Amino acid sequence: MLRLKNVSAQYNMLTEYVKAVDHVNFEVRKNEIFGIAGESGCGKSTLLKVMCDLINYPLEISEGSVEIHSTDKNGNPLVYKNGDIHKSWWKIISYVPQGAMHVMNPVTRIKSQFFDAISKYHDKKNKKELEAEIAAYLKELELSPEVLNAYPHQLSGGMRQRVLIALATFLHPEIVLADEPTTALDVIVQRGILTMLSRVQKKMGNSMVIVSHDMGVHYQITNRMGIMYAGQMIEVGPTEQIFTNPQHPYTKMLINALPKVGDNSQKEGIPGTPPSLKQPPAGCRFAARCPVAMDLCRTREPARYEVGAGHFANCHLLSDMDIAAEVERHGA
Repeated sequence: MLRLKNVSAQYNMLTEYVKAVDHVNFEVRKNEIFGIAGESGCGKSTLLKVMCDLINYPLEISEGSVEIHSTDKNGNPLVYKNGDIHKSWWKIISYVPQGAMHVMNPVTRIKSQFFDAISKYHDKKNKKELEAEIAAYLKELELSPEVLNAYPHQLSGGMRQRVLIALATFLHPEIVLADEPTTALDVIVQRGILTMLSRVQKKMGNSMVIVSHDMGVHYQITNRMGIMYAGQMIEVGPTEQIFTNPQHPYTKMLINALPKVGDNSQKEGIPGTPPSLKQPPAGCRFAARCPVAMDLCRTREPARYEVGAGHFANCHLLSDMDIAAEVERHGA
């Protein structure tokens, strides 16, 4: 459905560049929920904008390509690439941005925001017919049709987030991108949002990409996931494999920091801070924080290794050749 090939993106700050996404490769398959995890500032939201073709200055794609594969009404193949993906918005791909209150027009009723966003893509041009169809869809998602006459500030955070999801999925797009859909919501509301997303995906049979720094979110609803660090995708695989058999030290530390039922041991955060994306360090970008880093890690960027079926990780520890060379260099 969606494929990224060697994608790099940066923010042009006139005197310097912030390399937010660096040579990212992965694909999103049909009828799956793919999760993207990592610390704040690692490039997750930027990557989502690149995937959706939301490229506005100072953001720019410096290398690589994004492709969406679909079919027309007659079943003929269609391919949208970065630069023209925006032509497929709402019908093929849609986007649930982060922070519902910040993306909705505060002085416009919800009904008008639906009309403005989807009326030109919808077959029904009659507003009464369209409003009735929107109200019916909101009811399916356990939202009262009365919210159509409300202003955003009259709704709770969870309600606003539900409205955004309803707006993004109303035209049954084949791919839905959701950026931190449960941020700043309490755990009860979070559960409702995740249940709603999962239900929508199963009913429509579409693909979803969920960006979240919360590993618990990915564990609950994603089929596969990728771990980002300092602009790079350092591990990709089935969610169950990522949690039960993590391969990259960063992934292991993320999962070990999660609280577990019956485990009363004190959890420790990951020491240090991520490197600056203005001038990323040579070698592995996690080396300065990694408890098992070798000299090799600070000078040579690790390759990607397949550690299982569909499970990949970028780490020198996964290469016997690299480890042997490092041991020999130290005279062991």
